[in-house]
Amino acid sequence: MRTRALFTSAAFVLGLLACAPAARAQETDAPQVEIGVQYSSLSINLPGFRGTENAPGVGARVTYNLTDYFAVEAEGNIFPSGTQAGHYVTGGAAQQAQFGAKVGRRFRRFGVFGKARPGVVHFSSVNEVSGYESFDFGGETFFFPTFRDTGKTYFSMDVGGVLEFYPTSRIFTRFDVGDTMIRYPVRDSPGGAFVTPPPRLPAGLRHNLQVTAGIGFRF
Repeated sequence: MRTRALFTSAAFVLGLLACAPAARAQETDAPQVEIGVQYSSLSINLPGFRGTENAPGVGARVTYNLTDYFAVEAEGNIFPSGTQAGHYVTGGAAQQAQFGAKVGRRFRRFGVFGKARPGVVHFSSVNEVSGYESFDFGGETFFFPTFRDTGKTYFSMDVGGVLEFYPTSRIFTRFDVGDTMIRYPVRDSPGGAFVTPPPRLPAGLRHNLQVTAGIGFRF
């Protein structure tokens, strides 16, 4: 799953960059490169019925403007507090990397854009089912899960809106609101004792609100 997610993200970005020479040949008033730092808040919608945990963090972004209306960008965020350790699909500190496109309209003092960026989200301390122990009692065989603590990386997709302000020709502020979708793969059930071979939980997609605010420089 991790290899396929990384391949999908890389292929998407390479496809965008392949269009760069022709797109950049068009007339544009936007600076070619933008570099920024930001504060980001990711509300992680936990699988099952575990509710939502908010993970604050910081990050950086690099944007390459192909035209006034179209750009490719890469962003990385670190969430030190992450989610509570010991969960079965999330837990510990989180890291995020997204790569994709930003499309919209740029005016003299502000710009409005939409974004679509595949990537990955990594959790450092996931309590994964590592195997099962069994014993017979009363003619029935019972299975009990055993666990290990490990890191997990999941495919993500960030879709949302961007509002930028340009107080000077070289400085900008940026505000993002988006849905960071995280896909959790098929996994073993972390439940208690089973009298049949333990079931596997299906893969699922979770929607997570992410709000980001930052400042940057244009070159």
